[in-house]
Amino acid sequence: MDTNTRSAVEGGSFLIRPATTENVFIPEDFNEEQLMIAGMCDDFLEKEVLPHLVAIDQQEEGLMPALVDKAGALGLLGAAFPEDLGGLGKDFVTATLINERLGGGHSFAVAMAAHNGIGSLPILYFGTEEQKQKYIPKLASGEMKGAYALTEPGSGSDALGAKTTAKLSDDGKNYILNGQKIWITNAGFADVFTVFAKLDGDKFTAFIVEKGAPGLSLGAEEHKLGIKGSSTRQVFFEDCTIPVENLLGEVGRGHVIAFNILNIGRLKLCAATLGGAKRALGISITYAKNREQFKTPIASFGAIRHKLAEMAIRTFATESALYRTSAWIDAKEEEFRGSGKEEAESLLGAAEEFAIECAMLKVIGSECLDYVVDEGVQIHGGNGYMDEYNITRAYRDSRINRIFEGTNEINRLLTLDMYLKRAMKGRINLMGPAMAVSKELMSIPDFGEEDGSFAAELKAIASFKKAILMCAGAAVQKLMMKIESEQEILMNIADMAIET
Repeated sequence: MDTNTRSAVEGGSFLIRPATTENVFIPEDFNEEQLMIAGMCDDFLEKEVLPHLVAIDQQEEGLMPALVDKAGALGLLGAAFPEDLGGLGKDFVTATLINERLGGGHSFAVAMAAHNGIGSLPILYFGTEEQKQKYIPKLASGEMKGAYALTEPGSGSDALGAKTTAKLSDDGKNYILNGQKIWITNAGFADVFTVFAKLDGDKFTAFIVEKGAPGLSLGAEEHKLGIKGSSTRQVFFEDCTIPVENLLGEVGRGHVIAFNILNIGRLKLCAATLGGAKRALGISITYAKNREQFKTPIASFGAIRHKLAEMAIRTFATESALYRTSAWIDAKEEEFRGSGKEEAESLLGAAEEFAIECAMLKVIGSECLDYVVDEGVQIHGGNGYMDEYNITRAYRDSRINRIFEGTNEINRLLTLDMYLKRAMKGRINLMGPAMAVSKELMSIPDFGEEDGSFAAELKAIASFKKAILMCAGAAVQKLMMKIESEQEILMNIADMAIET
């Protein structure tokens, strides 16, 4: 079924409303074109990326940019960009599918996601018409590569604590930037950076900085635990001069760009980790079928079968949550377009509507992949510790996903924070369902049997949701405004919601 035929739902409402088949998209709903694109991504990885993983990890000169160029030639970089800006104009589900299918590409997947996500979307969604015409077609083709410079030595999760400064030149023609950014993905070969700095000391603002700008310099490549083939460098600004036309968005509104792009980035990260989990699961199944002990393939042993089954279950659950949310964003985007909103405003509004789900998906996807690769190493036994087996690379590469795009701790806290703020603003009605749960607890229990398909499972899910509302309601009632400082409680309730 086309995603646009589904009616839009409210962000966060899964907690208070039962799911219906009319509003749930599943991978079996992919259309023929989407399946063809998925196949193209699979072929690209098998032919262009996976045979060269060692060279990629060794950062062979020019290899990663060349791979990004090849992806651009296939239309994979700008698939979701508008056609009039050099993209293919595909919907959000298709863009998510591309991220997933390329997610098993290790360091290439990171470079790719950074380029067509945080490296390009700030200009696409917040740039002036002139900026979009100048940069987006080249970013869509791969002629230019993008990077996103937000993190600093003293400001990671606290992005607004940035120390990088910007000031207007005396003649009013340029901005002058001074400061330092760290851990910038694609920095070694990027042609254009989205940089965040404080204008006049306090106005957190975004700027477009091109490679070669006077005063821009790069540190050496970082030596990392994993994703070794991904270019990660410090970026320095010493009286870095850029034209005033390179102001991105509005002065003092850089946080709007940063946080909105992160909403989309978190969902895309879930897609990439899903792709990585599927590939690691496939590697582990193949190994278990071929590895013999006691003259028997280890895949026939109950302990190994249990591991593989649990890996598959978590991967399936992640996939279900990811595409359900992606289709909801598509439907909400279509609703906003129908109300007269522009393209960029429609997608940003749709992503913000489901910011709660995006934060949860980031946690779900990254922790699913961590579980799958960890068990994959265990299934491989001693071989899993040897570099010649690809599961070791998957294990190393996985760990970063619980850190970037906001740590999983931050995303757990955000989940409850956004729920409570939306409830206080009247955007979502948590009070009514919470009061209904309280009333139900005081009434005579219903011991009747439910009929129908998956009746017991549906009843269990409904009970999980009631437990969440009861615990959250009790916490708010007891702690009131102090609840923000009770992070253990917030994170445990977030885990309840994530598991549900």
